[in-house]
Amino acid sequence: MSSENYHKLPAFIKEISSQCKDHKNKFELYCSFHACPCCVQCVSDKHQKCQDLKALSDVLKQVKSSASVQLFKRDLEDMKENLDTAIKFLKTRISSINAQKTKAVEEIRYTRKSINDYLNNLEQDILNELESKHSMLKSNMVTVVQQMEHQSSQIDLMQSQFTIMTQYATKLQMYIGLREIEQTTSQTAKYIEDLESGDHFIDKSLEVNISSALQSISHDVKSFGNIAINTTSSILRIKSERKEQAQHFISNVPGVEQIKPSLLTRLTVPKDMKTLIIVACCILPNGKFKILDQHNKRLLLFSNDGIFIRIVVTFKSDPFDACFVRNNTVAVTLGSDQPTTLVDIEKNKNIQAIKLSHFCNGVASDGETLVVSSNDRQSTIVNLNNMSHTTIKGMDGVFRISLFHGNIYGTNVLENKVCCFDSTGKPLWTLEHQDIKHPEGITLDNNGYIYIVSRAKKSVVVVSPDGKDCKTILSATNGIRRPYGIEINKEIGMLIVSSEISEDRGNYKTAFVYKI
Repeated sequence: MSSENYHKLPAFIKEISSQCKDHKNKFELYCSFHACPCCVQCVSDKHQKCQDLKALSDVLKQVKSSASVQLFKRDLEDMKENLDTAIKFLKTRISSINAQKTKAVEEIRYTRKSINDYLNNLEQDILNELESKHSMLKSNMVTVVQQMEHQSSQIDLMQSQFTIMTQYATKLQMYIGLREIEQTTSQTAKYIEDLESGDHFIDKSLEVNISSALQSISHDVKSFGNIAINTTSSILRIKSERKEQAQHFISNVPGVEQIKPSLLTRLTVPKDMKTLIIVACCILPNGKFKILDQHNKRLLLFSNDGIFIRIVVTFKSDPFDACFVRNNTVAVTLGSDQPTTLVDIEKNKNIQAIKLSHFCNGVASDGETLVVSSNDRQSTIVNLNNMSHTTIKGMDGVFRISLFHGNIYGTNVLENKVCCFDSTGKPLWTLEHQDIKHPEGITLDNNGYIYIVSRAKKSVVVVSPDGKDCKTILSATNGIRRPYGIEINKEIGMLIVSSEISEDRGNYKTAFVYKI
């Protein structure tokens, strides 16, 4: 190696020596238990009880071409892609909240202008009313004053004439004139009495009464509004971290040909319950079994041994699918009537209804989110922490669904397809296969293999994680008849699938439980 190339190495790499710092001897062995190289003297000092010591030369022989190099290369690429994706996502969110701020400012100012315009209109209305009533009062009073001033001028003239009459009129003239004066004064007195008996002398005043709603604004309205930060489930999806470490060069993932379920038990359905239609079944974390009976609209609970325990709850409308959510909660879809409900299987009651705008068919959960498919152009993701909804489109024709590592897997029963989508509904791959006909229930194991009920074939098939390989693992020869619901408990590696069996009492529905 040239000096120039050597100095290109990272500092932490150049600090790694081929000699033991404690004993100054060359490393010759590798301890798998402590994951470190060691010299001969290290073995006697620190590794006497370590059983898995290997020659260092053997460990290093294929290190640069080992799978771990490619895995870590992929890890670095994934981390870089995750960071770039997250940065792009956050920059988009920054642009979004900037736009939201601008929109909020416009809304605030528009609201203020609307209030100002409205108050201006109210002010003008009351000013117009004031002017109208003031004019009416003033006009009535001015008319009466004018009439009274005319009467007053007549009395003034009469007084002047009376003085002259007393001085110069004859007695006859005086006698007859007094009658005229008496008549005039009587008319004037009656005019005044009429005015007084009417409402002309009632004290009429103008008074403004400001609306109590307006007066209370300064007291009751403490703010123009409020600015809230709403939280919804993130649509950002990044690649999950690889759990295996450097020493795990090759993961022990079986191929499709190695998947061979072994029968453990079957559910024992009471004789009076043989008319069932099992549309969904699952294995609960405690090992008990749950089945959804569409015919009788009820959720049933069975023990770890497959013995019937009780009816958990009965629904008012036909249930279509069910899945375990978390704690003691199960989600059940109810079509278009009260679309999806959460059931507490310990308390035997519905605890929350989730109203959605579309028909609710399939349902799946990872404990944090709930995905509800609708078999049409719209499905919904529900954040179980705050119950916010996110609509996803693109999963046209999907009937039953399952979740795995952020992706959504579904069956298209009409087109005989198995589909894989990302969390936004974008198609990743689609599989059509001769063994898949009228696919119904769908589930996945820990390795990402997809298990599908092929109803028309009376079988269960497994599809590889990339959607390229397919194999029938259970069929009529294994007793599978009219299968519909299927589920895997990933923690204990157990599979349950509904079926029909024939006995002395006739055909009845049950479910088989397998170890996978």
